[in-house]
Formats: sequence, structure tokens, C-alpha cells
Amino acid sequence: MPHVKTVLITGANRGIGFETARQLATRGFHVVIGARSEQHGQKAVHELKTVGKVSLLVVDVSDPKSIATAASKFASIGQLDVLINNAGIYPDEAVSVLTISREQMVGTFQTNTFGALEMMQAFLPYLKKSAAARVINVSSGYGQLDGLSANVPSYCLSKLALNGLTIMLAEASRHDGIAVNSMCPGWVRTDMGGSHAPHSLEEGADTAVWVATEPDQNLTGKFFRDRKEIGW
Repeated sequence: MPHVKTVLITGANRGIGFETARQLATRGFHVVIGARSEQHGQKAVHELKTVGKVSLLVVDVSDPKSIATAASKFASIGQLDVLINNAGIYPDEAVSVLTISREQMVGTFQTNTFGALEMMQAFLPYLKKSAAARVINVSSGYGQLDGLSANVPSYCLSKLALNGLTIMLAEASRHDGIAVNSMCPGWVRTDMGGSHAPHSLEEGADTAVWVATEPDQNLTGKFFRDRKEIGW
């Protein structure tokens, strides 16, 4: 029997993460839904059961203890082919870079940047067991150097740092054959993106699904949108 690939997606109980999970489940992946809430995670698993093989892993990426616990529980699965660091927050309402508090900056980085790093570190033993492991960091055009906005300070800077992390993790993981890339889903109709965004959930998830399945394994340390490489 062919090997069934396993993908772990953080923040996968709703939005782009959930749609990415749905699309990969239809492609035959064993999809592990990463969710902070067991209740919300179980709901997502239930909704996707008819599509393919889906499991739940409770993990709060802002909490090191939660990541460590999740990594130990993942031992029952044992091998990870794709890690998608999708969990993120966008808390910059009514603040600018001139008014935001250090506390709020730290909170955003804990989830959007440090969480992705610690997930990679904690799940590295499982990624190393895959013949062609991939890590995908869900970033944003707001994380590009020419996309930074003074009115979205913590989100922009956390995604800029996430992109820098992608470059470093790709370099550090090259000898293990692990491809690490960033992707921008575009402006998508989600709770975060709002109802007026131009892209559907299906379109928002498309590039993540593509990076997880199709590019050459040697393509690493890059940033993608609409299946094309974009600048940092």
C-alpha cells in the first residue's frame, strides 16, 4: 500500500486553515486538525469526516507547554510529512506603531512568529522521518518589506519576522531535506479578512495546498502567492 501522507495544520478549525484541511483531505492526506479548543476542533473533525481521514490535536501555539504536550501526543502518529503553521491573530484595531504597547506586540509575536518556530522545533523529529517533509508558514503581504503598514504594527512586524524565520529554517533544514516556505493567501473572506475581501476561502487555501503537494522538494526558502514566487 502507498504511504498515506500526514499533514498537521495549526488553527485549522475555521477559516483558511479549515479549507486547507478540507482540500488536503480530499487529496488523500491524513489531516491532523490543530486547534486551541477541543470543542471547536472536534466540530471541525466531525465536519470533515466524510471527506477523508481526519484527527484532532489540541494545541495553543502561543503556549510552550501546550506545544510540548501536543508533540508528545503526536508520537502515536509518528511521522509528519507537512506542517502548516496557519494559526495567527490580527489584534491591531485602533492602534498605530506610535501607540501600540509592548505587551500587545509581544502577544502577537507569541502566536504569529514564536509559535511557528516552536512548532517546527517540537515536531522536527517527526518531520525527519518523512522522505520529503515540507513546512509552510502562512504569512501575508503585510509581511513584505514594501507592504508594511504603520496602522497594522504588530501583525505586519510578526509576519515580517515570520518570513525571516522561513529563510533561516530553510537554511538550517536543508541538510535534512526539509523544504520550508512562506505563502500569502491574499485578502480572503474570513473572520479576519471580512466580508468585502475579494478572494474566497478556496482561493485563499489554494497556494498552501499547492506548496504542500506539487513543487520540487528542492524549492525551499521562498515566498509564494497565487502559486508564484514573490519578493520578501
